[in-house]
Amino acid sequence: MTKTVLLGLSAIALSLAACNRKAPPPQPLPPTSELPPSTDPTNPSSLEVVELPAMQADLVAKAGSDTVYFGTDEYALDAASQATLAAQARWLIANPSVRASIEGHADERGTREYNQALGERRANAARDYLVSQGVPVSRLVVTSWGKERPVATGSNEEAWAQNRRAVTVVIR
Repeated sequence: MTKTVLLGLSAIALSLAACNRKAPPPQPLPPTSELPPSTDPTNPSSLEVVELPAMQADLVAKAGSDTVYFGTDEYALDAASQATLAAQARWLIANPSVRASIEGHADERGTREYNQALGERRANAARDYLVSQGVPVSRLVVTSWGKERPVATGSNEEAWAQNRRAVTVVIR
C-alpha cells in the first residue's frame, strides 16, 4: 500500500475511535455571583432564582410588608405603596448581598395575556420606585405571574383586591 492510502486509513481509524468516546459530563453552572458579564441580571430566565425564607422574614419584619397593592386595572403606586417600598429599599440597601425578584400579580378577571402584561407593569412600577430610592437595578429581577398565582381564592372584591399586588421576594 502506498503512504497516501495508509495515511487515509489511519485518519479514518482515528475518527472512528474518537466517535466511540463518551462525551464528558456537563459542568455545573457557576453561582450567580460568578456569571459572565453577558448574563442579563434583569432577565429571570438567564439565572437561577433561589428564595431565601429567613431573609424574607427579616424584610417583612423590618419593612413592615413585602407586598404593595393596586386598584383595578391600575399599576400606579399610591402613597401607602410608596411608603412600603421606601422601607423595602432601606432594607435592601442595608443588605447589599441579597437580590430581589419583584413579582407582579393580577386578579382573575381578564385574559391571561392582559393580566400577564398588567402584572409586569405593576412589577416594573415597584422596581422603578426601589431604584429611585437607591437600590441598584442590577440587584432586581422582574417577574409577572399575571393571574396564575392568586393569594386569595374567590370571585369577589375582597379576593380580587388581595390578588392585585406586587411582591418583593428576597433571592440569592
